[in-house]
Amino acid sequence: MRQIIEHFTDDDLYKLTMCCAVIDNFPRAQVKYSFTDRDNTVYPAGFADELMRQISLLEQVVITDEEIDFMKRRCSYIPHWFYNYLKGYRFKQKWVKAWQDEEGHLHVEFEGSWADTILLEVKVLAIISELYYDLTGQLDSLDYEAYYRKTYDKACRLLEAGCVYSDFGTRRRASFKAEDTVVRAMKDCYNSRPWAGRFVGTSNVYLAMKYDLLPVGTMAHEFVCAIGGMYGPQMANHIAMNSWRNTFRGALGTYLYDSFGWDIFSLNFSEDFANLFKGLRIDSGDNKEQLNRIVAKYKSLGIDPRSKQIIFSNALDTDRAIEIQQYAGEVCQPSFGIGTHFTNDFEGVKPMNIVIKLVAAKITESWSFYNDTCKLSEDEGKHTGKPEVIRRFMEALNMTEDKK
Repeated sequence: MRQIIEHFTDDDLYKLTMCCAVIDNFPRAQVKYSFTDRDNTVYPAGFADELMRQISLLEQVVITDEEIDFMKRRCSYIPHWFYNYLKGYRFKQKWVKAWQDEEGHLHVEFEGSWADTILLEVKVLAIISELYYDLTGQLDSLDYEAYYRKTYDKACRLLEAGCVYSDFGTRRRASFKAEDTVVRAMKDCYNSRPWAGRFVGTSNVYLAMKYDLLPVGTMAHEFVCAIGGMYGPQMANHIAMNSWRNTFRGALGTYLYDSFGWDIFSLNFSEDFANLFKGLRIDSGDNKEQLNRIVAKYKSLGIDPRSKQIIFSNALDTDRAIEIQQYAGEVCQPSFGIGTHFTNDFEGVKPMNIVIKLVAAKITESWSFYNDTCKLSEDEGKHTGKPEVIRRFMEALNMTEDKK
């Protein structure tokens, strides 16, 4: 079967920026990741074997001078020493285990140096998604010309409504060609005439390079969750914000705050951090309720929330983004990161509900044990991790389900 991932930067920008921050702040940290299919999908026989073969093909995927030159031009906040690291970086199949149980459910685990394994997640999710549609015969039925027109119409609606938005759809795309079609349609629409809104770019660095767009992204939950595993959830946000400041010096200033819930983040979000970071990203919970909390927090610190960017990225589609724009535009600078709705919205195709989460960490390879970690979502019932770990973290934060 053909190779699914052919380019090193066919990845979300925030995996690269987090990798840089990990090397800078936690160079000896070791981690474990685990795959979850929230729909409990039964995969075709032999799926795990082909997945492992695709991961072995990643060992030949290296960053090119063209990719480095593009990132140096478009991502000036990344220190140049990091590109020397990327030149020598090689994927290793040995970091990954994948198998199917008797019912055909898929299991995937990563383990190794955080700086190494951090670059696997998005690529492996994209492989799983495209491979599933290929092996189930759905890939051949995708009409990309019709999808271009459908995407163009979405872009027109968003731009007319004044939305500032980006493509965040790499990890659960139907195929690489699907995301390529999306980015091309979005750019074509945006360039067709003046609009009230703005298409900012894409999280996919390779496609940003191909279409000369801005690569977009900062961090994911794993950065805070790993720190929570190593040091505890009470001060994880404080340590994460300090570490991010240490590496990027005020650039990439959008903080993802919901790894352990709003309450503990708010206690750690002091005035200096509120002034340093350009804004926050809402990725779980009720969008309006979360926005109201953010606005109130900024006002309590004497900061005008209208000077701050709030990125919405919680399971958005075109209609939800336009609805949010109508009320958020009055109190902040809203923008939108839209994923699966852009890259896997084909008629008759069900998007996969798959994630890979960091589940354990240790500060150094010399430790004989890992500390488990989890994610405490603002969405009811969507905490991620072992039940006993979730309970332990919630107790440490004086959190109950009623407060969620």
